[in-house]
Order: sequence, then C-alpha cells, then structure tokens
Amino acid sequence: MLWSRGAPRGVRGENPTIREGSAMTEHGDKIWKNGEIVDWKVAGSTSLLTHTLHYGVGAFEGIRAYRRGDGNTSIFRLQDHIVRLAESCHLVMMKPRVTVEQIVDGCLQVLRENSMSEGYLRPLVTIGAGAMGVYAPNNPIETYIIAWKWGAYLGAEALDRGIRCKVSSFSRHHINVAFAKGKLVGQYINSVMAKQEAKLDGFDEAILTDVNGYVSEGSGENVFIVKKGVLTTPPLSASILAGITRETIITLAREEGLTVKEEYITRDELYLADEVFLTGTAAEVTPVVEVDHRVIGTGQRGEVTRRLQARYFDIVKGKDDSHPEWLTRV
Repeated sequence: MLWSRGAPRGVRGENPTIREGSAMTEHGDKIWKNGEIVDWKVAGSTSLLTHTLHYGVGAFEGIRAYRRGDGNTSIFRLQDHIVRLAESCHLVMMKPRVTVEQIVDGCLQVLRENSMSEGYLRPLVTIGAGAMGVYAPNNPIETYIIAWKWGAYLGAEALDRGIRCKVSSFSRHHINVAFAKGKLVGQYINSVMAKQEAKLDGFDEAILTDVNGYVSEGSGENVFIVKKGVLTTPPLSASILAGITRETIITLAREEGLTVKEEYITRDELYLADEVFLTGTAAEVTPVVEVDHRVIGTGQRGEVTRRLQARYFDIVKGKDDSHPEWLTRV
C-alpha cells in the first residue's frame, strides 16, 4: 500500500508543542496575528480551506534571538529579515495587511509575551480561506509570528565536529521556473525531498546543484568553500536564496582580511576544497567534513571556518560589539 507508512501521531493535550520530524517543537502560548497578540488556542488552528495549504503560495522567515553576554536579549538582523519577507510577498503579489514596521514590532512582542530570552521566530504570511482554485485574488492575507525554542539546527556537536553531506539527485529550482530570491512556502518541496534522501542514505544534509550542475545551496543553507585561503560562494545571480547569514559571513571574512569571491562552484571544486561550511539562521556556521564519501581537507573543522564561526558567535552572543546595527534589543 502506498500509504502504509503513516506519519507518527503525537498527543496534543494542553502541552504547547507541535511535531516536527522526530523532535518536539516547544512553541510559545502567545502568537502574533495581523497586529495583535492572541492565544495559540485561538490562532494556532487554521481552516482546511486555507489557500496556501492547497497551492503553496506563502512567505516566511526564520530569525534568531540570542541572550548575549550582558544578559540582554537581542534579535539578529531583524529588520533585514522582515524586509526580505516583504520582498518575498512582492514576488508572488501578496499584500499583507500589516507593515514591515508592525511585523518588526510584532517579533519583539512575541518574545516578551512568551518570556523568551532566546528563541527562533517564524513570521509567516499566508493566503487565507475563501475562493478555491489557482486564482483567488480576494482571499484575506494573514500574517502570523510564532516563537519557539531551537538549539543547533544540525546538532550541537555539528558546530565543532562538522557534518557529512550528499550531493542531491534533486536540483535547485531554475531561475525561470521559480523565484530563487523568495523564501516561499511551496518552493521548499525539493529541499524537503533532498534532505529526506540524504538522511535515508546516512548523511546529515543535502547539497543541491542547479540544473546545469553547479553547486547552489544546502536544503536550507548557503554553501561556502575555502581553497588556498580564498573563500568562495555562489553568486546572487545563481539559483540561491540571498542568505542574511551568508551576507554576514562575507562581511566578517573581509574584515578578517580574507579574499572572498562570489563565483559558480563545480562539484569537483567542492570535493577538492580545503574547507566547506554551510551558513543560515538555523544552521548558523556549520562545518562540512565529508561530501559524497570524500573527506574534505583534514576531515575536521578548518581554521578559516573556525575563525569565522567564532567571530559570528561573538557578535550574536555578546563579546563583539562591532556591528550594533545588526542587533535589535528586546
């Protein structure tokens, strides 16, 4: 039977958790919806006729809040994330009923209302229930912000020991097929398939190439390689998301005196790199020590990766105050 392997069933009860993979996501009791703080029990359920559920048109962001060394909580690059959310909505012609400024303030409200000193924020814009069919121009546009606890996305040990990756059989979207610069709900199907394929084959993460075979990105991260001290990452003209952590690392690398190139990367260049690492809000800066059973460099986190990782965490967690413009205090 095609449906013989059903999804695991979780007991919801009163515990504010949702099932995500094999882990439980501990979300806050309060969420933000269209400008107001509401209870999860009120807004945490949605109509089965929500247009986004059927046709995949929706936009979202992932944002981290860190408790820094001084004991205060700051959200990392909040404004940049919400501007990108607005750009994603613009690409698919969704017009939220709230402004960028309201969503920025909503992120602060959600953390405060849920008494979270650290957490992961998920702004989400959907096309609500109403007309069905591909064309539904008058359905309401709903904007939510959810907060939950989330540690190291690929595992705490991964930040130090690194991960094993597989070049996926699934390709990143062609630039004339989908909006590569949009963080859009339906576009993540191939990322889900790529990640599932990698995990079933015993790897930690997938790396996707574009339809021409050039390295694009991970299932949810940007890719960097280091060769002879030079840092290279695919250009924004490639089929990649314009990662905010990617931009952060490029800035920090140049401040560290490193040469950074934004150029297309071939699969063999990936195999022959001295170092490889992935960046993203969830993944932060994660070393890659093996790709397709080929050891990368020494098989351990490289020195350039270590330096950039240390600098990144010093900024988000409080030892480095060189970029106050990146931090919004809660």
